[in-house]
Amino acid sequence: MRSEKITFQGSDGMLAARLDLPIGTPKTFALFAHCFTCSKDIFAASRVAAALTDLGVATLRFDFTGLGQSDGEFENTNFSSNITDLLKAAEFLEAEYQAPSILIGHSLGGAAILAAAAQVKSAEAVVTIGAPFDPAHVGHHFMDSQTEIEEKGEAAVTIGGRPFRVKKQFIDDLHGQEQVERLKNLHKPLLIFHAPLDQTVGVNNAANIFTSAKHPKSFISLDGADHLLSKRSDAIYVADVIGSWAERYIEALQPVNIVTKLKSDENSTVVTEETPGKFVQQIDSSGHPLIADEPFSVGGSNRGPTPYDLLVSGLGACTSMTIRMYAKRKKWPLEHVAVKLRHQKIHADDCEQCETSSGKIDTIEREIELKGELSEEQRARLLEIADLCPVHKTLHSEVVIKSVLI
Repeated sequence: MRSEKITFQGSDGMLAARLDLPIGTPKTFALFAHCFTCSKDIFAASRVAAALTDLGVATLRFDFTGLGQSDGEFENTNFSSNITDLLKAAEFLEAEYQAPSILIGHSLGGAAILAAAAQVKSAEAVVTIGAPFDPAHVGHHFMDSQTEIEEKGEAAVTIGGRPFRVKKQFIDDLHGQEQVERLKNLHKPLLIFHAPLDQTVGVNNAANIFTSAKHPKSFISLDGADHLLSKRSDAIYVADVIGSWAERYIEALQPVNIVTKLKSDENSTVVTEETPGKFVQQIDSSGHPLIADEPFSVGGSNRGPTPYDLLVSGLGACTSMTIRMYAKRKKWPLEHVAVKLRHQKIHADDCEQCETSSGKIDTIEREIELKGELSEEQRARLLEIADLCPVHKTLHSEVVIKSVLI
């Protein structure tokens, strides 16, 4: 995963953001809104965003005005200004990268996403995580200060162990939201996540959101999770489900339908272009799907290993398997094997052991890690065995490649 720190104009000053990008070219973009008084770096936001990058989804998460590293004063913000910040974030993505197709909101961020979704024309799917049905739900954080806020117009409150100043306009704005109408007019697929034992926002909120929204809508119970998705496994589960669910509605996430007369079987591999004119290749190796690509530096989208990466991967896998089989047969205490390989082309003049005297030659550097209570003699023998792996022998032997057109 690549992560970029960026800033953009919000409702009242510059907002601090982080854009999490997959290793290759993103398939699509998502916008993530965090919980009340949280920051973009809260576990739920960072972990869900990281997991989404594994699915090819780039995710922008940012600090609302007055929170985290963003400009402005929290006391001058309200739910409406949060909606404006979200719309500004979507506009920034569209202008600088790609308009977001997925909107994700956690807790009050989920309520804000529901309020802003209809105005984000590019959004094709909406997701809430532990979201309140009514934004006014957050008022329970400062119920003890309600009288002071009403009488003095503001009060200092403590939320999540941190001090904040809340003004009467903030509370009035929360109560002035028409979420039911927004849900009825969402007109976008909605996925609702909620933990049955959520102690911060009760699961009845999810039920009310689900009832008010129109189809298509789905509800996923986060059994055993807490409100903040503190466990990494819960965040990864949420991201995986979002990816699978969103495939139905977002074309960029749908599997590419490749038409070819060539069919793989248990003894063959079929490689075909994913998109004509691009480097990305879909591989069906005896029923096992793989992908190949080239790096950005040569015009690829870096979505998969290069052909040479796949070649040395085969050598590495064969090396490890051969060492394991030999050690197992000898009943040696080999606990673990790891192989690191690097392919490069060097000038023949720089190779003292090569027979070729001119031009460039291919070299593969192989580092082998052996763990276990092995003697020096055993380690030395396993290093010799590495050179006897079938793929190693193939690379050193005469190889005949026959090509025919069909």
